[in-house]
Amino acid sequence: AAVLADFRPAGGRDSAVRDFAATPALAGHTSVVAVVRTPSPSGDGDLYVYALTVLDAVADAQRALGVTVLVGGPLVALLTGLIAWTVTGAALRPVETMRRELVAVSADRLSRRVPAPGGQDEITRLAETVNDTLERLEHSVTRQRQFVADASHELRNPIAAARAELELALLNKPDPGTAASLTQALDSTVRLEHIAADLLLLARLDARQPPNAELVDLSLLAAELIARRRSARVPPLLVPADDPVLVRADPGQLERLLANLLDNAQRFADSEVRVGTATDRATGTALLEVADDGPGIPPEATEEVFDRFTRLEADRNRASGGTGLGLAIAREIAHAHGGTLRVEQSGRGARLVLRLPTADSAPRP
Repeated sequence: AAVLADFRPAGGRDSAVRDFAATPALAGHTSVVAVVRTPSPSGDGDLYVYALTVLDAVADAQRALGVTVLVGGPLVALLTGLIAWTVTGAALRPVETMRRELVAVSADRLSRRVPAPGGQDEITRLAETVNDTLERLEHSVTRQRQFVADASHELRNPIAAARAELELALLNKPDPGTAASLTQALDSTVRLEHIAADLLLLARLDARQPPNAELVDLSLLAAELIARRRSARVPPLLVPADDPVLVRADPGQLERLLANLLDNAQRFADSEVRVGTATDRATGTALLEVADDGPGIPPEATEEVFDRFTRLEADRNRASGGTGLGLAIAREIAHAHGGTLRVEQSGRGARLVLRLPTADSAPRP
């Protein structure tokens, strides 16, 4: 009561309102109290009329709301995020499927297409556009490969005829000036013949026809090729394997692969070319390594050397011979047999390493 008695309107005002916290005077309740001043009927002063409203229910509701927001807010946010993630994932699942299919598209898998979900939404139209683009790309690449194959094949006979005519002219023992010109023309014709043959082989490899697999011993194959090159400027040296290194491959293509690696190494070696074979039984891999002590391949060019018609500016130029297709052909043959061909760093010179899957288990042929 004393608390209420002390609550009066300020001077010059007839009423006032105040919040009162829980106190013993208000029986422990939180209340809003209003006071109004009015003249006494007897004229001997003023009377004060008090009215109050208990706010316990409002306070309880506020506390309950606070607890609800504190506890339920994170749960609602989590549930909302989960629903959004589920809905978004379901909506973008076709896009992820398209992405996986596009990753699988390569030069030998241009026939692959992305699945188009039903409906007429943006994702369906995107899938249709991607498939149209892939179809045009496949058609363009097929025509390009066919052109290279046809051109290479059609050029073989005229080039062979020109070579025969030049060789016949040289047999007639012309004067020295004419002989020099004929020899230069013959060298260019032979080079052109090699380029046409290499392009035709690349076109066949690009067609991705499965090779005629036979059981081949890489060590024996390397020994046979090295024996034919003993009179070369830098005769290769074979580091023999302890056991046969057996793979299933096309013998002719493997021979061409190794011949290209040897040509490359002998062309740039200073004094040594080493050939080694081994079997990594832990990974089921057959290895063939060709290394030379020449100028080597810069680290930034270890992939560039496998591009078609690529030569490094320093030492690997047309004057050194070759068509610029040897390593490209070698890598394509490796890929056709499920293997890899890479440049690996060594202390000096170039080191090319072929890795092929080993044969399951078979006796040496």
